[in-house]
Amino acid sequence: MKSLSQQQRLHQVNTEQLFENYRSSLSHAASYQYGMRWKTVRSTEYLFRDKDRRGNGKSLGPRSAETDALLAAFTAGRNVAQERLRLITEKIQEQARLNKALRLNRVPRVVARVLRELDQAGLHDSFTVIGTQALYAYEAVAGAHFLLELLASGDVDLLYDARQKMTVVSEKLDGEGLLGLLKKADKTFECVRENGYRAANAGQFMIDLVIAPRGMQDAASVTFAKDDLVATEVPGLQWLLNSPKLDAVAIDEDGWPVPMRVPDPRAFALHKAWLSGLLDREPLKKPRDLAQARSVAKLVIDEMPHLPFESTLTSLHGDVRNMLPMLLQSSI
Repeated sequence: MKSLSQQQRLHQVNTEQLFENYRSSLSHAASYQYGMRWKTVRSTEYLFRDKDRRGNGKSLGPRSAETDALLAAFTAGRNVAQERLRLITEKIQEQARLNKALRLNRVPRVVARVLRELDQAGLHDSFTVIGTQALYAYEAVAGAHFLLELLASGDVDLLYDARQKMTVVSEKLDGEGLLGLLKKADKTFECVRENGYRAANAGQFMIDLVIAPRGMQDAASVTFAKDDLVATEVPGLQWLLNSPKLDAVAIDEDGWPVPMRVPDPRAFALHKAWLSGLLDREPLKKPRDLAQARSVAKLVIDEMPHLPFESTLTSLHGDVRNMLPMLLQSSI
């Protein structure tokens, strides 16, 4: 693990600040996305405000001085919003070049595109990045870089909180499901198998949709559209689901900011240590699990003193919390 230089830290912070402005500008511009138009009904023109790409919307009344003014104000507002977005995008592009020069560009491009699409759809808080890819968020917050061998991965796990209303998520996905969103990030994404939980792109990078185990009364499949991914239950994920979350802005291979929502790093480290001790865990994964657990624990101890391991994470099962002495000992 290597700490960032002061110059790198400065540009990491600058990137986070620019991205917050970009997010705000993007949201403002998106409010004008579907536009206004005149629609003739029985020889009378009505001002119509579109609400989605299928042409659904609302009439704002027949043509008059008032509706003419509404359209003029809307058009002016849209122009201002688009110009603001253009300017902040140029600033981020400049920052991206600096980020690459300073070797801050870490997150795989495909992961970054998926996470930005989720963010733009208003679903940042609905999906938590777990597994290896979460390490990029921890190092961005702590101001350090892990060894590359800890980060290499050909997949990303998205943990969905199945306690939310799926209809709300489906609406935000515009009826196209999670697969539709993945295709916006990379058009080559397809479900690996029908009614499966995994999608893969042409480069065989995989996205897994996972949920924590549910009660017997929750038998309905978790999916957001027809022919979409269907979430699979994974034992132990209830601890990550219920743990506090950390929101970070990491930087992708192109130098662009990436919004990431991940579990509390202490919960991540303890969960990974627990995984490494499971008898039925794949033998090849156990040493990597433990190495990641120890590295994240050391990062927390060295760079995140505001997150003491000694404070109990009540969301974690006793078997997971019992891994703490071993982690603390190995991180000294």
